[in-house]
Amino acid sequence: MAVEFAQKNVKVIGFEKSEEKTNLVNSAKNYIKDISNDTFEKVVKSNFLSATTDFSKMGECDAFIICVPTPLDKFRKPDMSYIEASCKAIGQNMKAGTFISLESTTYPTTTEDLMLPIIEKESGLKQGKDFWLAYSPERVDPGNETYHTKNTPKVLGAMTKDGAEIGKALYCKAIDEIHEVSSPRVAEMVKILENTYRLINISLINEMALLSGKMDINIWEVIEAAKTKPFGFQAFYPGPGIGGHCIPLDPFYLEYIAKRFDFDLTMIHTAGHINMRMPHYMYIKIATALNSVQKAVNGSRILFLGVAYKPNIDDARESPALEIIDTVAHKGGIVSYHDPYIVKVKTNKERYFESVELTAEVLKTADCVVLTTNHKGFDANFIQKNSKLIIDLRNMVAEKSDTVFKL
Repeated sequence: MAVEFAQKNVKVIGFEKSEEKTNLVNSAKNYIKDISNDTFEKVVKSNFLSATTDFSKMGECDAFIICVPTPLDKFRKPDMSYIEASCKAIGQNMKAGTFISLESTTYPTTTEDLMLPIIEKESGLKQGKDFWLAYSPERVDPGNETYHTKNTPKVLGAMTKDGAEIGKALYCKAIDEIHEVSSPRVAEMVKILENTYRLINISLINEMALLSGKMDINIWEVIEAAKTKPFGFQAFYPGPGIGGHCIPLDPFYLEYIAKRFDFDLTMIHTAGHINMRMPHYMYIKIATALNSVQKAVNGSRILFLGVAYKPNIDDARESPALEIIDTVAHKGGIVSYHDPYIVKVKTNKERYFESVELTAEVLKTADCVVLTTNHKGFDANFIQKNSKLIIDLRNMVAEKSDTVFKL
């Protein structure tokens, strides 16, 4: 988003607590793969993009776009500390006449009930008179070569009509199409709906895949046949679980706010539960495959191919592969992994691994190979040729074999 604005000659300052990241930006060292190095270097060296840890410079800004993390805490409740800290910093340093937009994924009512009181208290200014507040969910699909920041329509919900006009005037400098909705809470619900839709349908197809496996039915063949229907069906594909920073977390945000309204989200709760259990079922799949060749997980060498949560990206956040690795390691498996995009990784249980080179020898020495991420660079024929046993969780291996176990 910052680069898109900077390319339109809008001066952008990135506020960040990490000196390491600010130094990378100011040195024009790009660390986001979806941005070209040439573009990044150009906007930094032309002084349209810079980064700082000095929050007092917020007083220079006419608009703020908040893009901080919104994780879940250990009790799976929304951790709003990053948003709260951002609002305090903005309120303490902002000038009158400022537009503020939150893009972080959150539950509906966050903008009005959480952000507004903090900013007004810290600044002494009034929303709708001295500043304008809005919500505009980020819509990013890492690795997508067709849709990116500029050509993905932007939803915008402001607290007042004039705030919406200001927001549209700002965002249209970087985004091709702006879709205005009536309020921040509507825009917040849009983001939750988009990701919950995916969660429910992926969880559905994962459950169907598990049942199909027990019934000796190829779920991938079923999906391809269902896709021939020209209406009323959209294909979703099974996998070891859902990863990333949005889809696995959004149901818990919605569940959190639904409780305030005494509402039970039965379907969403069930879908979230199915997704959370998928890594456990994948461990059972690995154990079953090893049992078929008279081996136990304990003491077996198990090579995972891919720890990113989706293909062709370097992001392992909430990746189901990490949970499967933790379970296998806990059960005594000797774990290694290869991922061309992720050099090293820390699992949820604080285990540290470094990517090994993918060679014929590495494949041959593994007791089983688990295909967890379908990166384009993986050669399925090479992998099958050199592997004793394959657990294919992404339908990468087309050739049928007694040594290949599908999801």
